[in-house]
Amino acid sequence: LENDLYVRKIDGYLPTAEIAFVDEIFKANSAILNALLTILNERLFDNGNERLPAPLLCLVGASNELPESEELDALYDRFLVRRQVSQVSSGQLARLARLAAGRGDALDECASSENGAPSPEDTKKISMEEFRNTAAQAYEAVDVPESVVDVLTNLRDHLQDKCEPPIYVSDRRFMKAVQMLQVAAHADGRTEVNEYDCLLLEHVFGNRPDDSQKVRSYVLDTIASDPGLQQAGLMFLGLFGRSIRILESDASAELSEVQEEVSSLVDLLETRHSGLTKTMDGQFPQLRSTVWQSQGSVQAAVQSLTPQMTENKKKLEDLYRESFVLKTCLDKATSSSVLERLLPKRYKQYQKGISGKA
Repeated sequence: LENDLYVRKIDGYLPTAEIAFVDEIFKANSAILNALLTILNERLFDNGNERLPAPLLCLVGASNELPESEELDALYDRFLVRRQVSQVSSGQLARLARLAAGRGDALDECASSENGAPSPEDTKKISMEEFRNTAAQAYEAVDVPESVVDVLTNLRDHLQDKCEPPIYVSDRRFMKAVQMLQVAAHADGRTEVNEYDCLLLEHVFGNRPDDSQKVRSYVLDTIASDPGLQQAGLMFLGLFGRSIRILESDASAELSEVQEEVSSLVDLLETRHSGLTKTMDGQFPQLRSTVWQSQGSVQAAVQSLTPQMTENKKKLEDLYRESFVLKTCLDKATSSSVLERLLPKRYKQYQKGISGKA
């Protein structure tokens, strides 16, 4: 006090911890809140006139209530993953009773892989050094394709602009979420994030417990709707119209260019159909092979995706057949009347488009 210096004992406390648990975190006073913000965001702790590095790797916070005041918003935003712990289900009450009674058979049940989890003996362990380097390795090794970027950006726009009340996702949280998906893919042994990884965002993009279902529903709807299929359909319509005009005018100079584009479309549709067939016949292996989704979550996702993706598969088959017919007609340089007989619905669409422009 004589030196006007206030120094805390930190050995064995949060500033020197690698793994920490803070209960009732939102009831902390303003001084502790400020210290937590610095530790969480910068991994630094101010002690007296020194700023010390904090070795923190993971902090778990718990609360029986959601933050209500604005001064807690910044701290709440620092917690990337948010999970609501629900009441024990009726089916698990017996196990809870046995655990409360200290019965060993209840512990054996918990360790017994009923949910498909590997036993401790079969689980590969990683060192602390590997754990520390995992994130940096993931950022360097794992790519985020444009299809996933579209899901992420459209999801945030949907939550903030179309949900009521709006679900705010800060820029910090958005960036951290992308990096989290890279780590998730890296832990699965992949070099690319896929759309199914975005299901993890139900625990990230949400401020209230019921927000998670809105996130999950949007991601599942996006995966099932397959925007790429819609784009392929529009591409076919454009190529069909150009093909009709070329065959009617005998514009041989443009024929080879359209032939090449139609051939590329046929190859694309064949690849997409093969991939979709593999996914559905294999019962969604990308979902089932990840370590991050529970068995119940996977089953619910498969149940939600299957009807729409079955319909998508049929649309892909029809579009592939039509594209192959168009390719064959171009290769043989048939007349436009042949296309009219073979693809009458598409020809009517073309004629309707022409009359609409006129």
